[in-house]
Amino acid sequence: MNWIISKWYTRTSVFGWLAVMGFTFGCSPVKEKTSRVPDLPFYDEATYTPQWINPTEVADDFHQIPSFSLTNQQGQQITEKHLDDKITVVDFFFTTCPGICPKMTNNMLLVQEAFAEEETLQILSHSVTPDYDDVDVLKIYAEAKGVKNERWHLLTGEQSTIYDLGRNHYFIEEDLGLEKDPEDFIHTENFVLIDQNRRIRGIYNGLSKTAISQLIADAKTLMDKG
Repeated sequence: MNWIISKWYTRTSVFGWLAVMGFTFGCSPVKEKTSRVPDLPFYDEATYTPQWINPTEVADDFHQIPSFSLTNQQGQQITEKHLDDKITVVDFFFTTCPGICPKMTNNMLLVQEAFAEEETLQILSHSVTPDYDDVDVLKIYAEAKGVKNERWHLLTGEQSTIYDLGRNHYFIEEDLGLEKDPEDFIHTENFVLIDQNRRIRGIYNGLSKTAISQLIADAKTLMDKG
């Protein structure tokens, strides 16, 4: 049974399923869903092969988001400590993006709305053009989009830090097996779900309402598990 569920949660099947379902955009409410399993899997590498581990038995050396230091739209320092004891939804964007980013932001607003009363969930959106997206630019963008500053951090900082986090720790890109220069541009629609112990528990297509609905359900599952 675990093998069957594992196949369902692989990146290939997840994105294939989303392609069949099709993409819808905008800010209309998402349909409420529940998690497909009582305990979400863990992920520790770029293929997003699920690891079915009892949450109480996860080894101390299992993959965690490492130390980092970035700055949000209010000029506050955000570090890995801000992930402790929080459920975190992560994405990568840039404010001048004319394509997928506005759609991703609209769908992330649905996540913000779904957890408006829950202090245990936060959003981290990393700018992939941090030289342009400084604190002032991010502040203006946040105000224009309806971002709640206390819950949703738009992050800037050293590009090398942001790109290292995205590629080597959140495993945000899909083009597995391709050699990447550290300076190669990151451009992805993926959202990543991080649990209260800085461990990856899901990846979702940020352009799909169906995927956003599943993300919200899975985040609630993590919340219920404490």
